[in-house]
Amino acid sequence: MITKKLGIIGCGNMGGAILYGALKSGVIAKEHVYVYDVNPAMQEKAAGWGATVSSSDAEVCRNADIVLLAVKPQQAAGALAMCENALDNKAMMSIVAGVTAERLLAMINGTPRILRIMPNTPAMVYEGAFALCSDNGFTEDELAAAKAVCESIGIVEMVPEHLIDAVCGLSGGGPAYAAMFIEAMADGGVKQGLPRAAAYRLAAQTCLGTAKMILETDLHPGQIKDMVTSPAGTTIEGCEKLETGGMRGAVMECIKAATERSKAL
Repeated sequence: MITKKLGIIGCGNMGGAILYGALKSGVIAKEHVYVYDVNPAMQEKAAGWGATVSSSDAEVCRNADIVLLAVKPQQAAGALAMCENALDNKAMMSIVAGVTAERLLAMINGTPRILRIMPNTPAMVYEGAFALCSDNGFTEDELAAAKAVCESIGIVEMVPEHLIDAVCGLSGGGPAYAAMFIEAMADGGVKQGLPRAAAYRLAAQTCLGTAKMILETDLHPGQIKDMVTSPAGTTIEGCEKLETGGMRGAVMECIKAATERSKAL
């Protein structure tokens, strides 16, 4: 359990998932969490989990050792203005997409230590992928606390900030790409006569199980493919169709396009 006090500005889907995961895992005590959200329903949700509901962003910052900024990009400037000078010399984590640490500093009255984080939506079911910027101003203890909070609902990778757009293109948008592949697999099963519900469950569990094999066994994805593709068998026939259809190239172009769009934003 971390001893740092955590403040959360914005308790929507992602901020709420991080808060709930940290509390449920026991990585932080509910008495050490302060939350403010402009939406009363979000405030009520946080209170129901045991967090202390604050009256303003500034109050959250004054009470917390580390502040998590979890608002939409268009709300960041307003939320940070409400902090007044309470962020000065504080540690602040930001999951605000597309807003660099430099831009965040320009919005803040004071000089906090900033750690940018790129999460993704599977954090809502405790299977998130978090990229934390390795070029940050956090102390060793603060960084350890930030990692512990994120690891309570997913895995953590450290990357330099100039690669955060690539993370956005890969794991940030990845749930959409994975969902499209699962849907396509299920459609293929339905075309061959499987009931729709069964096809979705089989496709989703197959992708989940394969991902778990990669993460827990350190097997290369190519090794897993080779384990399934028997000579002159059924799977190699399917693999050939994916190759001739340009699946690998299409996926690489997908990540490239999403990365470039993140940079443009």
